[in-house]
Amino acid sequence: MAKATKKQALGRGLSALLNDSSSTISSANDKNADKIVGTIVEIELDLIEVNPYQPRSYFNEESLRELASSIKELGVIQPITIRKIEGAKFQLVSGERRFRASKLIGFKTIPAYIRLANDQEMLEMALVENIQRKDLDPIEVALSYQRLIEEIDLTQEEMSLRVGKKRSTISNYLRLLKLDPIIQTGMRDGFLSMGHGRALINIENTEDQLGIYEKIIQQKLSVRQTEQLVKNLKGEPSILPKKNKEVTKTPKFISKGIKTISEYFGHKVEIKLAGKDKGKIMIPFHSEEDFNRIKKLLE
Repeated sequence: MAKATKKQALGRGLSALLNDSSSTISSANDKNADKIVGTIVEIELDLIEVNPYQPRSYFNEESLRELASSIKELGVIQPITIRKIEGAKFQLVSGERRFRASKLIGFKTIPAYIRLANDQEMLEMALVENIQRKDLDPIEVALSYQRLIEEIDLTQEEMSLRVGKKRSTISNYLRLLKLDPIIQTGMRDGFLSMGHGRALINIENTEDQLGIYEKIIQQKLSVRQTEQLVKNLKGEPSILPKKNKEVTKTPKFISKGIKTISEYFGHKVEIKLAGKDKGKIMIPFHSEEDFNRIKKLLE
């Protein structure tokens, strides 16, 4: 542990207060709150419980090992934040990665700042800290915003001040939660970005949303290509057959020839029927080079 931290040894009086098993400090009026809150001390890791309101359950193991290696060399430079609860125990407010990394390398104690926090404040601080992380996926951020609204009863305006984000930014994240759960999962797994999600929100029909989502995955469409696809779709009733409606059966001469045409152009060619024996052949392209390649084949 860093020497600078070890100098903050506990006096007998403070040690006794911290070990008082009967006290919980969640208000400035609680017993000994003025003597304990605001101090930075070395606390045994075994006496600290993780934050039950922590909205994040997954911690990247490789990232934790890297942090543990740094802590082993330099010590914990920034103290974790805790609150005093009953039974001579403490609860994490923030700093769970530092807490986990310290346990990983066998440290027995950790420098901790003791602050005042009730259950609602614990949840709010955990959510706000979570939102500030750079490695969160858009749906994790959106869910944190939603919890702040529902459980802390914050308006978007109040939340904007708390997290230092524009109200329009918060609104854009919250809109992502209107997407189909399959698409939300795709965003969490990194198959598409927030930009893709924002484009898909503009499609009201769930089947059409999922249809374009599949195209994004299969054809590796950019955000701009997705936006154009959505724009094109909005000029038509639907790109997918609707349920409980009769779907025109593809004639045999088309089903037999479509594979040959698709192989020739190197893309899955789409057929849009306009009657029993007429329609359109649609050849997709994904770049200027791809377009020129198809043009040469047609020439």
